[in-house]
Amino acid sequence: MGVRGCRAFSGMVWGRYLLTAGLRCCRSPVSCHVNRRYSFLPDDVKSLKAVVSRDISKIRNIGIMAHIDAGKTTTTERMLYYSGYTRALGDVDDGDTVTDFMAQERERGITIQSAAVTFDWKTHRINLIDTPGHVDFTLEVERALRVLDGAVAVFDASAGVEAQTLTVWRQAEKHHVPCVCFLNKMDKPAANLSFSIESIKHKLKANPVLLQVPVGSGRNFSGVVDLLTNQKLTWKQTSTRDDGQVFESKPLDRSDDPELLHEVNEARTALIEQVADLDDEFADLLLTDFSDNFDAVSSSKLQEAVRRVTLARKGVPVLCGSSLRNKGVQPLLDAITAYLPAPDERHHDLVRWYKDDLCALAFKVLHDKQRGPLVFLRIYSGTLKPQSAVHNINRNSTERMSRLLVPFADQHVEIPSLTAGNIALTVGLKQTVTGDTIVASKASAAAAARRAHNAGGAGKRPGEHASVVLSGVEVPDPVFFCTIEPPTMAKQADLENALGCLQREDPSLKVRVDPDSGQTILCGMGELHIEIVHDRIRREYGIETQLGPLQVAYRESVLHGASAADTLDRTVGERRHVVSVELAVAPRDLAAPGGSCEVAFTEELGGQLSTEIKAAVENGVNGAYLQGPLLGYPLQGVATLIQRVTMEPGTSPAMVSACVSRCMLKALRLAGGRVLEPVMSLEVTVGEERLGTVLGDLAQRRGTVRDIQSRHDDKVLLATVPLAEMMGYSTILRTITSGNAAFSLELDTYEAMNQQDQSNLLKRVAGLL
Repeated sequence: MGVRGCRAFSGMVWGRYLLTAGLRCCRSPVSCHVNRRYSFLPDDVKSLKAVVSRDISKIRNIGIMAHIDAGKTTTTERMLYYSGYTRALGDVDDGDTVTDFMAQERERGITIQSAAVTFDWKTHRINLIDTPGHVDFTLEVERALRVLDGAVAVFDASAGVEAQTLTVWRQAEKHHVPCVCFLNKMDKPAANLSFSIESIKHKLKANPVLLQVPVGSGRNFSGVVDLLTNQKLTWKQTSTRDDGQVFESKPLDRSDDPELLHEVNEARTALIEQVADLDDEFADLLLTDFSDNFDAVSSSKLQEAVRRVTLARKGVPVLCGSSLRNKGVQPLLDAITAYLPAPDERHHDLVRWYKDDLCALAFKVLHDKQRGPLVFLRIYSGTLKPQSAVHNINRNSTERMSRLLVPFADQHVEIPSLTAGNIALTVGLKQTVTGDTIVASKASAAAAARRAHNAGGAGKRPGEHASVVLSGVEVPDPVFFCTIEPPTMAKQADLENALGCLQREDPSLKVRVDPDSGQTILCGMGELHIEIVHDRIRREYGIETQLGPLQVAYRESVLHGASAADTLDRTVGERRHVVSVELAVAPRDLAAPGGSCEVAFTEELGGQLSTEIKAAVENGVNGAYLQGPLLGYPLQGVATLIQRVTMEPGTSPAMVSACVSRCMLKALRLAGGRVLEPVMSLEVTVGEERLGTVLGDLAQRRGTVRDIQSRHDDKVLLATVPLAEMMGYSTILRTITSGNAAFSLELDTYEAMNQQDQSNLLKRVAGLL
């Protein structure tokens, strides 16, 4: 279709839309309250409106995060429906949701991989990412939060803060992401507003700023009262098929329930006082203009103050509703646009050096059978256009991007360009992986580095590109591994290709080849993670692979400090390489920040060695860290001090690395080894009558009970248990509790095994060998 044809089609569509909107307005009844019906473009033109250019201040990049089964995907589906993006309400149980489009997601009713979708709400564009709640897929949450400007934390109002909620909240705090809290499932009989608020306050160490009070409780939950405007929003469902798009909005008056009026007055007073404590500008306004009557402050001034508090991360707005019952989602969308930041309100230090040049971060890769790798980019500055060459700083390579798309879950719309603040999907970037920085050209990166250097910023020398590379995504270490074999040797190459594609999509999946047996080892974040990978290989690549028994990824450390020295003297061709190294190793606190191991140089030596030789030394140490002296597991909790490095002129850095690795192995053997095992933080929710059975089972699993809490009629058991003892725990727990219990696991730390357990492990491994 030509340009004129496109314009004519757009005009027809927009004309139809405006005519429809006008007729709706003409038919609206006049009354003392307002029946609100939020619906914008017809579905057949949703892609057209999505590509309309938005001002950066009208863009919201947000993520939905929560514990398992808190209602993330259901909330996302309601947002898509009320924004006019979808025709029908998707349901997790029916397997027809937009963002859970993988076969495994629809079969299991869980979110496995994050899905991006773009839609419009009123005058704003929302780029939304629905993230998983299962700990096995925590990397999906990590890389989504890395590029988002705000987040919606969804809570089960009957459970408050749960185990995985703590994990995703810490991830949001690490990236300084402002949040809005949504207390979902207010229609449950056990839903408790005050309990949920207290759990946010004490478990998350946050300041919850309550903006709504629920109307009714349990099955009688019918709506909310907005504390800023004193408007009562009521969803009067006439049937089970009511989609919640129409709701009644009217101001509170004396005819309303006296208890509700009293609760609202107290809550609004508490809200004003709380915001005044958190925001100095609002406190000054109250003391100067409203000192006689704080309640007279306008809702707009209060909203502005709540926004400042949210952006400064001094407090988190709290709203409530029931996504499954179609109540409270439209006010949540309003809160997203009102309180969460626009892209230009988030300050990224390195981006300013690029000015108007392109700077983007690749945060996710998908593989499409027809189009090849699809790379998700968050654009921080400049403009992205198809059929243009871009430079990957991390790979030091230039690639041509063939197509530019806007993501709509598993469907995409091609567009001519995208500006800063947006999330884009690109086709043609075959070398780019998660965490890479994409810029317009190598010259653009060099110019940014010069600006950083001249301003005394991060750059140390002109042209040093590392100073203007966006920080990537931290990938957690795998905790499980098993062997994987193709059905025949003829399928080995196909399996390697499949594993390569899956690793590029999911950096938390590690694949290595055992040097002794030659077997392929699959390393993942948990039983479910490896199970999903196995299923995807079968479905998507048509390979019926065989998995070996799951094994725990142990770590090794040292018992005490030790020193060693070594000299390497080699002649390669006509060139002689001589290097001598002296170093010391010592135990390090396992919980110390900055990773599990560290390398340091003495102050005198650090000033003598060149950058190239230092890098070679660090490579040698890191290589030794990968294989401990006891069982060959990676090292953790080890500090290495390089005391001396001397070499003959002409010695290659590779020989330096080899000498350092050999010297490290000597020192590690002298220091003595110990095995560290992953210890999980376990949370079990169970009825009081079954608590004793669960405690007895945990005692047999070397579990340590930290606390037992009450949650309504149930008990919440908090414990730490070695991962090796948790194989198949879900089946055992269902059996001993008759299916009346739920649990969640997350990696807590690595701890040293006691002598007896370590001895048993060594004997078991020796027996296997």
